[in-house]
Amino acid sequence: MDTPDHELLRTYRGGVTTLTLNRPQQYNAFSATLIDALQAAIDDISRNAAVRVVVIAGAGKAFCAGHDLKEIRARGPELAEQVFTRYSNLMVSLTRMPQPVIARVHGMAFAAGCQLVAQCDLAVASAAAQFATSGVKYGLFCSTPGVALARNVARKQALEMLLTGDPIDAATALERGLVNRVVAADALDAVLDELARAILDKPPLAVAAGKRTFYQQLDAPLADAYEIAAAAMVCNMQTRDAVEGIDAFTAKRKPEWKGE
Repeated sequence: MDTPDHELLRTYRGGVTTLTLNRPQQYNAFSATLIDALQAAIDDISRNAAVRVVVIAGAGKAFCAGHDLKEIRARGPELAEQVFTRYSNLMVSLTRMPQPVIARVHGMAFAAGCQLVAQCDLAVASAAAQFATSGVKYGLFCSTPGVALARNVARKQALEMLLTGDPIDAATALERGLVNRVVAADALDAVLDELARAILDKPPLAVAAGKRTFYQQLDAPLADAYEIAAAAMVCNMQTRDAVEGIDAFTAKRKPEWKGE
């Protein structure tokens, strides 16, 4: 299923929905329309229990070059406020949706594109991929990308990217924790599929609850974080899937998930 203007492509296969940014001539820069289309897709998928994993990809040579600054410049401050607010809301939605989200990064991921990679739960990159928060080079410091970046890499490494705007390669992104895996371009889809299948093999209720708890405790003080996590584990233990999983473990057999 495509959006009416085809700026976002949506495909589904075996529990995995792939959302492809489809503005290849603009290196998949985020227009206001594309932001709204991706938000609508995320909202819809969040309510769809058949979708277990979401992949975000880019068409053409780039993953995403950031925001469409030409559009913002042409339409003025009112659009700028709308774009940055809506995109920030989209980033929050990615963490709140129950399904894990994987970024498929085959090319450049700059500015808001780097932010998107950082905000996804997982990321698999081609060895040819590059990452940058490049706005400072054009007088526009990447403050909103910095929110996601600083929650993935060490503070000084994040600030170096933000202050210089210089790109890092995929190997450096892996070393700094911005992506999970770096593979040859021709192996990208196979490795991404393997990662998705590893998630699909797990009970959906536990995955969704675990993702929710992870983000709830992440920025909480230590004692509060443990309180949140302990309460989540108590609830988790009472599900049929947890009972089945523990019984299967003790009986040394493969569990049969109930989805409850």
